[in-house]
This record gives sequence, structure tokens and C-alpha cells, in this order.
Amino acid sequence: MAALLLHERRWGRPGDAPTVVLVHATGETGADWAAVAGALAADRLVVAVDLRGHGSSPWPGSYALDELADDLVATVERLVAADPAGRPVDLVAHSLGGLVAVLLAGRRPGLVRRLVLEDVPVPHPRDPRQPTPPEGELAFDWEAVTQVRAQIDAPDPRWPERVARICAPTLVVWGGPSSPIPAAHVQEMADSVVDGRLQRIDAGHLVHAHEPDAFTAAAREFLDEPR
Repeated sequence: MAALLLHERRWGRPGDAPTVVLVHATGETGADWAAVAGALAADRLVVAVDLRGHGSSPWPGSYALDELADDLVATVERLVAADPAGRPVDLVAHSLGGLVAVLLAGRRPGLVRRLVLEDVPVPHPRDPRQPTPPEGELAFDWEAVTQVRAQIDAPDPRWPERVARICAPTLVVWGGPSSPIPAAHVQEMADSVVDGRLQRIDAGHLVHAHEPDAFTAAAREFLDEPR
């Protein structure tokens, strides 16, 4: 299946710093990043996408993680081609978005300069739990939730080698003990990439939502570091 054209929200304008691409979690949209995007956009272009099956992007009914990654690759390719200097982007991604970003960074290392992963573990098998759809009209395709959850409950055994391919400097932010993501699996993500570090911000799984200032400060400091 061909990659889909993802809906984008943009803040700021191209500047001296590379473009930042923000990738949301399951059941969210690019609008979820508004507070972070506004703070990062003072000196760069910031682009938040809606993944397939979410928000204003197409809802094709098929939500393999590799398909989500194909869509994001196509978006980032366009952004790199539009940059006058052809610079790779910085990726900031949460939960499901982080797994999609990991696939992109491992598959196409030349597209990613730096990577920030918010509460993203190396996937390990877990007991499946059937989620209940919320009432009312949804801003995402519920089929995307069920398909993604099945792939995370019984993950592809190639995940460790996919993570190990990432050569972009990577900041992994863990939400602390109140996060449902096991600390060991988040630490494994930081340890498995070529150049990774872990930072704890006690905010649970929704770090950028519950502690936007702390998360944005950590992300900006990391993205602005000299290579």
C-alpha cells in the first residue's frame, strides 16, 4: 500500500535550527502538542502530524505499525527536500508515535538528526487487554486502537534489532513510577540505541501534557546541544 499523505499542523518558520516533527500517541492528534510546539517554534519550524486513522489524516482501516512508519517517512522526506539546506529533522514522539519514530529512525537514519522519545519502551509481550471504546464521536478510528494494541501485546520479535539500528542521538523521557510503562523497558530503549540517555520526569505516561514546561525544557536543551 502506498504511503498516505498525513495532515499537518505547523508553528513557527524555517530558521537556523532544524525542523522538529511531533508525533502523537494512540487516540490523539497533532493538536495534542500545541503547548510544546508553541514553545519550540521560536526559532524553528515545528510540524505535528496526525497519524493515519487519527484526526484529519485518512482512515484506511489498516494500521500496521510499518504502514504508519511508511507514512511518516514520506512526510519527513518532503520536509527534508523542502529545507534549503536539506537538513534531517528532529523527531519528538510519544507512546505509539515513539514506536513509529523508532521504525523511521532505524530504517532511514539519514532523515533524523536527533530523537526524543516520551515514555517509549522496547516492546515486550504482555497480557492482552481488550479496551472499551469511549462513548460519543471519536476523533480517531477505533479500529486503529485495536490493531495497534494487538501488535504491542504480541510484538514483532525483531524490535530489539530495529532499535539497535538507531544512530541518531536519542533522549528517552520516562514518566516515573506512576507511568504504566515498566522502567526496565524504557531503560532498555535508552541503552539499546547507539547514543542514548534517559531522563525521568515524574508525570506519568502523559509527560508533555502534565508537565509541559519540564518536558519542553528537557527537549529543547537536548535538541540545542552541540553535536
